[in-house]
Amino acid sequence: MPVIKILPHAELCPQGGEISAPRGTTICEALLDNGIAIEHACDMSCACTTCHVIVREGFRSLSEMEEGEEDLLDRAWGLEPNSRLSCQAIVADADLLIEIPKYTINHARENH
Repeated sequence: MPVIKILPHAELCPQGGEISAPRGTTICEALLDNGIAIEHACDMSCACTTCHVIVREGFRSLSEMEEGEEDLLDRAWGLEPNSRLSCQAIVADADLLIEIPKYTINHARENH
């Protein structure tokens, strides 16, 4: 089972973390299933950018990005070439190292 390492995030994962994720699950689902409350204001329907993550290692192993995700990412805070919407990035066999950006485009955090 692939491992997702999460770099420290002041609010969501202050010490960083390491979780196992079943192949075929999204990064967002894996984080939520393991108690890391990443924002997902659109309920994982690829309609916002609040679940934006930066994939520091393992980017090429993820599912291919579709056009809708590419268009939305243009609005994400802190966009980098290896950015993904975690609700759309499906885990394959490789381990991942991700960073959750400090900010999102939301003015207020959703309570999911």
